[in-house]
Amino acid sequence: MVTFTYRPNSVTVRDFGIRKIKYAFHDIDGTHSLIRDWPPVMSIVLDYVSRGGVPSGYDSEENALKLIARAGTEPLPDTDKFCVESAGLSALTQMEWAIRRAIDGGLCDVPCDKADNKDKIERIGRGEEVFDTPDTPELTAFLAEHTPRLFKFYERVLNGYCRDKNLAEARKNPDKFIVDGSLAFLAYLRDHGVKNYFVTGAVVQKGMGMHEEVEALGFKMGEGEIIEDIIGSTWTEKLPKDVIMERLLASLGAKGENVIVVGDGRSEISAGVKMGALCVSRLGKSEDYKRALHRRLGTDIIIESFNDPEFMELMK
Repeated sequence: MVTFTYRPNSVTVRDFGIRKIKYAFHDIDGTHSLIRDWPPVMSIVLDYVSRGGVPSGYDSEENALKLIARAGTEPLPDTDKFCVESAGLSALTQMEWAIRRAIDGGLCDVPCDKADNKDKIERIGRGEEVFDTPDTPELTAFLAEHTPRLFKFYERVLNGYCRDKNLAEARKNPDKFIVDGSLAFLAYLRDHGVKNYFVTGAVVQKGMGMHEEVEALGFKMGEGEIIEDIIGSTWTEKLPKDVIMERLLASLGAKGENVIVVGDGRSEISAGVKMGALCVSRLGKSEDYKRALHRRLGTDIIIESFNDPEFMELMK
């Protein structure tokens, strides 16, 4: 167990008292791993669908190559902002947002409640992923077909833009793609009896994707290892992080007050605040908008490096 004690300093946001931590739920991308430079890719893919819909062949190899070449080369205000605000949401939810926008713009002819669809676009923008009001059967079927298809297209663009080359380099030089102090922080928690879990909105399949990246960076997984397990999404099932984290909390028989949640996205921090966990936001010093957002969400600590002396002094 690791005890975190509040001290007023440059990294603490609010008085969280004294916390006895037994479990740690960590986001991966941007929090511990730098392999995936995903925002430019997500932005261009979502813009592409928002503006063009999902016509026949939209996910062709030719179109993937075009987006790989365009990614990160032009400002896309709406989707750039959405990528900041939706960090940590299920990738299927992010795809859903773009498809719903295409429907709202009249680019896809799908029978639906237009007002309800527009409302859900706005609610996804605020971080919501599950809705009480059902869609029409036609829209439900349309989303079931195209969200996983677009998700796979996005992954192909991501692979061509950065993921494949960064993964190959990470196998040779993992330190280049690990956030400063990450391994030491995870090891400190593990060595003091805290069980670490990786939680991601990406697809988790052994030997592939995120699982492969985690292994390449040297994060050993398994009972008693630096990471106990990695839990994520599938190609077809939308699993919001709050659902993943609540299920994990219940399976461990743990209390939120004994958990630390570490991430750079709104979804894991919101979920952590909801469960009463100690929340640590890992954000760059220049990320003013995200820092302000995380303060509003209710995070307890904001750091850029896990080696920050003022963060380390909070632990014992």
